[in-house]
Amino acid sequence: MGYKLRIYLSFALMGIGITLSEPEHPNQVVLLDTTSVLGELGWMTYPVNGWDAITEMDEQNRPIHTFQVCHVMEPNQNNWLRSSWIARQAAERIYVELRFTLRDCNSIPWVSGTCKETFNLHYLESEESHNHFRPADYAKIDTVAADESFTQTDVGERVLRLNTEVRELGPVRTSGFYLAFQDVGACIALLSVRVYYKKCPSTLRNLAAFPDTVPRVHSSALVEVRGACVQNAEERDTPRLYCSADGDWLVPLGRCVCSVGYEESDGLCLACKPGFYKAFAGNIKCSKCPPHSYSYTEASALCHCEKGYYRATKDPPSTACTRPPSLPRNVVYIMNETALFLHWAPPSDAGGRKDLTYNVLCHRCGGAGQVCQPCTSDVRFVPPPVGLTRTSVAVLDFVANANYTFQIEAVNGVSGMGGAARQMANITISTEQAGPSLVGTVKKDWSTQNSMALSWQEAEQPHAPILDYEIKYYEKEHEQLSYSSTRTKVPSAIVTGLKSSTVYVFHVRARTAAGYSSYSPKIEFITGDDDSEEVSDQGQVLVIVTAAVGGFSLLVILTLFLLITGRCQWYIKSKMKPQDKRRTQYQNGHVPFPGIKTYVDPDTYEDPSQAVHDFAKEIDPSRIHIERVIGAGEFGEVCSGRLRTPGKKEIPVAIKTLKGGYTERQRRDFLREASIMGQFDNPNIIRLEGVVTKSRPVMIVVEYMENGSLDSFLRKHDGHFTVIQLVGMLRGIASGMMYLSDTGYVHRDLAARNILVDDNLVCKVSDFGLSRVLEDDPEASYTTTGGKIPIRWTAPEAIQYRKFTSASDVWSYGIVMWEVMSYGERPYWEMSNQDVILSIEEGYRLPAPMGCPIALHQLMVHCWQKERSRRPRFHDLLSFLDQLIRNPSSLLTLVEDVHSLPESPEDLPDYPLFISIGDWLDSIKMSQYKNNFIAAGYTTLDSISTMNIDDVRRIGVSLIGHQRRIVSSIQTLRLQIMHIQQNGFHV
Repeated sequence: MGYKLRIYLSFALMGIGITLSEPEHPNQVVLLDTTSVLGELGWMTYPVNGWDAITEMDEQNRPIHTFQVCHVMEPNQNNWLRSSWIARQAAERIYVELRFTLRDCNSIPWVSGTCKETFNLHYLESEESHNHFRPADYAKIDTVAADESFTQTDVGERVLRLNTEVRELGPVRTSGFYLAFQDVGACIALLSVRVYYKKCPSTLRNLAAFPDTVPRVHSSALVEVRGACVQNAEERDTPRLYCSADGDWLVPLGRCVCSVGYEESDGLCLACKPGFYKAFAGNIKCSKCPPHSYSYTEASALCHCEKGYYRATKDPPSTACTRPPSLPRNVVYIMNETALFLHWAPPSDAGGRKDLTYNVLCHRCGGAGQVCQPCTSDVRFVPPPVGLTRTSVAVLDFVANANYTFQIEAVNGVSGMGGAARQMANITISTEQAGPSLVGTVKKDWSTQNSMALSWQEAEQPHAPILDYEIKYYEKEHEQLSYSSTRTKVPSAIVTGLKSSTVYVFHVRARTAAGYSSYSPKIEFITGDDDSEEVSDQGQVLVIVTAAVGGFSLLVILTLFLLITGRCQWYIKSKMKPQDKRRTQYQNGHVPFPGIKTYVDPDTYEDPSQAVHDFAKEIDPSRIHIERVIGAGEFGEVCSGRLRTPGKKEIPVAIKTLKGGYTERQRRDFLREASIMGQFDNPNIIRLEGVVTKSRPVMIVVEYMENGSLDSFLRKHDGHFTVIQLVGMLRGIASGMMYLSDTGYVHRDLAARNILVDDNLVCKVSDFGLSRVLEDDPEASYTTTGGKIPIRWTAPEAIQYRKFTSASDVWSYGIVMWEVMSYGERPYWEMSNQDVILSIEEGYRLPAPMGCPIALHQLMVHCWQKERSRRPRFHDLLSFLDQLIRNPSSLLTLVEDVHSLPESPEDLPDYPLFISIGDWLDSIKMSQYKNNFIAAGYTTLDSISTMNIDDVRRIGVSLIGHQRRIVSSIQTLRLQIMHIQQNGFHV
């Protein structure tokens, strides 16, 4: 019967189209594959008549080696099949893949308990091949059972149940090993055996080559492998990969960049083609040569300028080559008495540059045959004649009866380079029209700190009557910039409005019917250096009148300026889009709370990348050094590292990276958080250092928090902190949330997991992925269009209607308080989300954690008021926590010591104990009496609780209706205080 069964198995395997070959696995190194052996396997059987070796040929005429055994009729079977010796190569952990069929014992008639449906797999380590076989030497790997077995009917219908099982063995320390298969009474056909080990195959990542690497024996250990930069690349940070036990490369760190003249292509650095260049090392593409430049060779770092074209010394290699400008055009002049005005048109060819300036050179020429000389310093140019950016200049104080030649030169950044000659436009001007000077030497009669009296002699015989005199003066230090003048009909004048202790230059000319004469010689005087204190009445009156007129004129000008400016600003603001208004408010600091800027929602930007540019600083990736991976986020790995800033101390940072293969939407969502964080500046908000968006990988760099997330930190240090320390942590969170609330910002995902802790136990709010902005109305809310909501931390109105406000953040803050006081327990424990929603709706609230002060649990319950208008604000929470810290005795009474507290917020009195006098009056619509209470010395709720109606009248509340409302509220407040004091807590 056994013989017939074996033949039947063999027949079942023939001609049924089973493909035993496997696709290649790049991370597997095959040590043995029976399907690829063309000759004999050389396996041994013990006893000889146990396992049968059958070799068939498939359709491609390749041998199929199978081993069968089916002695199911005979009891106490112990049939062994041993493989040939297998060299382990570099492997330590070996994988054995078995493909086999096994017949169901129930399908074999007349079989009693001798039939089995399993077989055993063994191995033996050995330094070399040998022929002896002792079963006792072999170590058992596993008992192998079939997931699928076949029956006689299956074979008759040519349905074959093929099983594939993989087992591990190792670590193997010797040069090789044997495999052995033990049959104990089954009907088996072993179709193929594949023995392999895993490796991380050689690969290229970030322009670095990593060799084949065999994983470590322990599956949890990673092998760090350092890569070598590919040819024509250079290291930025040491490239590293980690090889996992499954043969997969993980966590790429560091990078190489292509050298100058080479660009990245398919993981290699290829030389820039002729006509292209790359001037800097980095993972950027080669650029086409700028206009009027070329590169003839490969791997060019720079494109050379064509003949006649140049680059300035400070021009980057990407700048087009340019040339000097052509001549200024259409030079004209206007002679106005003794002032000359030169004007010209720009050159027809600016040379392709925008840094065009002008120089005006002056030469004075005498009579015929005399050599022209450069103009002396007596000739003044307004503005100075070198580096002019406009096309005109005024020339003053030149000598009469002389010829002047002016040369006007247009220059740019490449003028004079390459031996190019400078071209100048010339114009020659005669000053014969100016007559001789009719004014004698000017002298100073007296001076004060701000005025000066001058006089001079008239010409003895003027050629025409003198109509008046012009006095020109200017500060000696600023003589090339501007001047002032005044007129007088007599040969004297008082000059006012001068600066004290300043040297002024004066010269005077006369005007006749024929025109102005030449100026008198220049003379210098300093204000305030006269010893005489005598000032004429005329001078005093002139000074006073001048000052009054000037002051009145200034007042009129300022008034008109303010009116015009106000109307312009009103008009501009009325035309601005809402998002532009908010951005302007943010940048100018115009906010509803002093010192705090209004938050701008990045979603209001048409271009989200502009939001990142506005609010986050771009960091050069070369300044970032990644040290190790500390976690994984939604978009990629989170690493720790260090940030180098020029001139500052290197600081530790956390780096969030955007994994490769991202979509544009993922990139936008990833950077959205940076656009939000970049707007905040508070010691209890995680600080954004900057972003990397112009190279890969895209990164967000934030300050490093040594103790990680608050929930895991508390669980790790369960019971290690005092109550005051825990309250200090809660105070920091409340301070950060008050800042966010004041900016008009709703977090939406406030939880202990999103609070980070530094090494000084300072808590900082982080994770702004779900947050939204409030509009100008403080009662406004944001309605979401979908998405996940953290049920256990979210207020009922936000769950039911998806409406989020600062009040819903207060609810979440109450849950965070519970998490802190319970050292990171899960809120609502193992209740399902639906049970949580129903329980809250029915009035259930979390009980106080063990060891929680009654004051803190009351504060939690107030945060969980169903009506959001009754919840405290973050300002109230911060104020109350400060009171607790100042009075630590109020934290001594624990909840477990009191048994009569309300368990639902609906059972609480109307007024929370932690509100201020002003808040209490606001809640009863009596805020107009706030100053009355404070002036009368009622500054605490405790003092108010003692007031009666006479006290209320005494502080100035005269209306009977208002008196009744205030007294009624005081009675409610008094009952609440009595209730709390009876249970061990003092206000």
